[in-house]
Amino acid sequence: MYKILALNKISDIIYEQMPKAAYAVSAEEAAPDAVLVRSASMHGMATPDSVLAVARAGAGVNNIPVSAYTKAGIAVFNTPGANANAVAELVVLGMLMSGRRVAEGIEWVKGLKGQEDVPALVEKGKGQFVGPELRGKTLGVIGLGAIGALVANAAANGLGMEVIGIDPYISVEHAWSLSRAIKRAASLAELLADSHFVSVHVPLGEKTRGMFNEKLIGQMKTGAHLLNFSRAELVQGDALRAALAEGKLASYVTDFPTEDMLDVPGVVCIPHLGASTPESEECCAVMAAAQLRDYLEKGTIHNSVNLPEISLGQSEGSRVLIIHDNAPGLVSQISGLISARNINIVNMLNKSRGDVAVTVLELGQLPEASLLEALGKLEQVARVRLIQS
Repeated sequence: MYKILALNKISDIIYEQMPKAAYAVSAEEAAPDAVLVRSASMHGMATPDSVLAVARAGAGVNNIPVSAYTKAGIAVFNTPGANANAVAELVVLGMLMSGRRVAEGIEWVKGLKGQEDVPALVEKGKGQFVGPELRGKTLGVIGLGAIGALVANAAANGLGMEVIGIDPYISVEHAWSLSRAIKRAASLAELLADSHFVSVHVPLGEKTRGMFNEKLIGQMKTGAHLLNFSRAELVQGDALRAALAEGKLASYVTDFPTEDMLDVPGVVCIPHLGASTPESEECCAVMAAAQLRDYLEKGTIHNSVNLPEISLGQSEGSRVLIIHDNAPGLVSQISGLISARNINIVNMLNKSRGDVAVTVLELGQLPEASLLEALGKLEQVARVRLIQS
């Protein structure tokens, strides 16, 4: 029986992946094998030594201390693409809201409450909210992953927009999913200069933090609209507010409100609704549960943010999974300890990701506890697991 600690309410659809006969899922597991989390912060949380893996039912993992968990040999998973459709739909709504000034118009209409002849007042005042249609306008998409590709396709095929995109790290899968109408920008500067709307879909990291600064915003078409449904920190607030005040940008739409963006003319703040659909929450829950199940039962690693991708079938005997530093000579030490006990290594797989590596061994016989303990005592080994079918 595997024990799963759920830090947030998770849809019962997880039981399609985690049958109740083999999994106990609750918010009160004292020594869980794994953790399911959505928005709860795990920073500062006392994590039991029993925890082998954490799965976030969502894309971002900023609520999880990934570095510390990596050192402890805890696999961390997320669910990229599970909420892509929900976010993409909201981006399209953001373009409509910004171009047609819908949000401002709605707020203005509310102010007519209690006045006489509201229909006449509406007809008289609606001209201040005139905005262009999307058809024929150019959308620049920065980042063509699961969300960016859906946004690009919807804009080109459904809204009649000219779409250009850029993504130096685009996967083959996402490249195949793009409509033939999407054009590749030669450079970011070209995309910014040609786009009436710019939608950014890149992860937050050292290279992207504050990427929309005074210089980058200055390269945008005058009167353009910027849409940020990735992370607030991608945009420098001072530079953005100055661009709006000067008329360089017409609007900024974000799903990540910050205090300095509230009540700023031209800014539309959406309360992080990107993945807030029942369909999205179920997709994320199913994916997270499936990833934990495959890791716990077989050692398969899929969509981990800290360990290499490893695909494994059902174990045919005694499978040992070792998480360790990606250091020279360590695999030899591991195999040496095993051969010293006259145990045959039937199969071996070693894959690395940066400074971390995972070695999977199929052994000819069940290893004794003393061998597993010896492997765990190697200086650069973080975790040793025995997986039996």
